[in-house]
Amino acid sequence: MNQPDSHTPPQQPALQKTLGPWQILFYGLGSMLGAGIYALVGRAADSLGNAIWLAFLAAMVAALLTGLSYACAGSRYPKAGGAAYVTHRSFKYSWLSYVVGIAVMMSGLTSMATGSQAIAENLEKALGMALPIKFVAIGLVALVGGIIYRGIRESMWANIVCTVVETAGLLFIIVVGMRFWGGVNYLETPGDTIEGGLGSGITLALVLQGAVLMFFSFIGFEDILNVSEEVKNPRRDIPFGLIGAMILATLIYMAVAITAVSVVPWKELAASKTPLMEVAHRAAPWFRGIDKIYVGISIFAIGNTALLNYIMGSRLLYGMSRQGLLPQVLGRVHPRRHSPHVAIAVLFVIVTGLILSGGVKALAESTVLLLLTVFTVVNIGLVILKRRKDEPKGGFEVPVIVPILGALVCASLVVVRVMSAIQSADPANRTAPLIAAAVLVVALALYFIIKPKHDMGEVEM
Repeated sequence: MNQPDSHTPPQQPALQKTLGPWQILFYGLGSMLGAGIYALVGRAADSLGNAIWLAFLAAMVAALLTGLSYACAGSRYPKAGGAAYVTHRSFKYSWLSYVVGIAVMMSGLTSMATGSQAIAENLEKALGMALPIKFVAIGLVALVGGIIYRGIRESMWANIVCTVVETAGLLFIIVVGMRFWGGVNYLETPGDTIEGGLGSGITLALVLQGAVLMFFSFIGFEDILNVSEEVKNPRRDIPFGLIGAMILATLIYMAVAITAVSVVPWKELAASKTPLMEVAHRAAPWFRGIDKIYVGISIFAIGNTALLNYIMGSRLLYGMSRQGLLPQVLGRVHPRRHSPHVAIAVLFVIVTGLILSGGVKALAESTVLLLLTVFTVVNIGLVILKRRKDEPKGGFEVPVIVPILGALVCASLVVVRVMSAIQSADPANRTAPLIAAAVLVVALALYFIIKPKHDMGEVEM
């Protein structure tokens, strides 16, 4: 059976299989534990009161459906193209695979552009001096690109360091606030009218509303699929790392949520601009200079997100090139570093352009819709593959009902977001869906204008 990259000269260097199960787990955990949790707790408290821990649990269950599908796909098809490869293998439409790949790439690029600028702003705050934000951000992207060029081992060590730092910040809040546990009613919501009531305000709709907000804390599993080609034993290690990361992230998130409402009343959390910082101040008043420490932690957290998105983007370009969807030059691998150096350089140029353009924030908001659309397509694709008799099985299989439910959840979230934008009185709320739709249309147009020379449709898989 011919491989999708069979047209590539055999002497060309390839990615090395160097990653083990724990590196994949840290990779997944780092992509899920971001700086966003520090603000997310306050937003969730406004809707759910003391019951925000329930929203994290419900969100994990919803996200785990697609996570399990990705774990199954990764154990079956360890390809750098990730979602683009699975899409074409199932639907056999090169244009659909191309659009899916571009959508995933855009999510990573905009995250890198916004994240690098956020780091520059935090550095400015920490140093107490004015900085040329855009140029500092470009310099940070170049630094991250240099690490990735050095190799996947160096990149994973950088990820582990950043993940340990950002996890330590959350664990500190849990440890110093644990003595407050049990002091409040953890089922109390804004719907409770009697103080100290029995959580009568909790409804399924309320929990689901919070779960939609928290769902996006778990979508880092997309990144794992794109490094599966560099995993020593993907049949075993991809499911272990992906599912393990989701479970660990959920436990940490739930513990942080319980700690937060135990230390600070939920109404005050909802009103605070820095809710977890408020928790740290009250739980550890003896810790001087904690504000600067958490600014540093946020830099590591955002930097880790940029690092992982850069890795994902470079492997995606490499994989799509090997699949015939992008120019072959993007599939070149450095003979000594075994990193896709051309793809890394191209991404640097694109991200630099996004940073200098200044209109990245609106684009970043639309990428959530793009990813949900990709998740829906991949889930449906896995249903097709599981029903195809001649498809090889992976080391981790799930019942067909899992990707069916995963597709329904993700499609429902897309519909809810689009409908809320349509019904909103504020025209600004329609920006993200319109941009997401424009990205998909432009990607499709590009495919037909610059049709790949080596069409995946011509390659036997």
